Amino acid sequence: MQNTVPARRVEERMKHFQARASELGLAATHQRRIIYRVIAKSAEHPSPELIYERVKREIPTISLATVYKNIKTFAAMGLVGEVGALPGSIRVDANLDRHHHLVCVNCKAVVDFCDSRLDRVRAARANPENFRILRYQVEALGLCPACQVAPARNKVRTQRRKHNG
Repeated sequence: MQNTVPARRVEERMKHFQARASELGLAATHQRRIIYRVIAKSAEHPSPELIYERVKREIPTISLATVYKNIKTFAAMGLVGEVGALPGSIRVDANLDRHHHLVCVNCKAVVDFCDSRLDRVRAARANPENFRILRYQVEALGLCPACQVAPARNKVRTQRRKHNG
């Protein structure tokens, strides 16, 4: 699994960031550029805490609150999406292309998933609350390959301890 985005795509995202900030009259400060670049480079849908750790390497004085505030600003600007299928697990996504997500319920890994059939998903009945649906996005919950293997490994270790102990 590749966790970084190709440099060409990162630069496209950075240009879009600059244009969108200019369009909305938002200062593209050094902090904002670094935070957004960290998000734009990641294909792993990083958590705000992971973004903070990576940004802190370049800006040691930055606070986690500043990172959270800027993520919310970027989301409001339409520069990032938030993936949050599991409680307490907000992830940030700079990929604004039409796609869905596979979410591991164990390690909380998030992987982009494209399937044109899922793009056509629509509610089967009228919306009773007059809720205006802007788009549909599927988040499939399951176990990633590493977590599928992990319980088997733990089971083998437990059996060895019982046998040897």
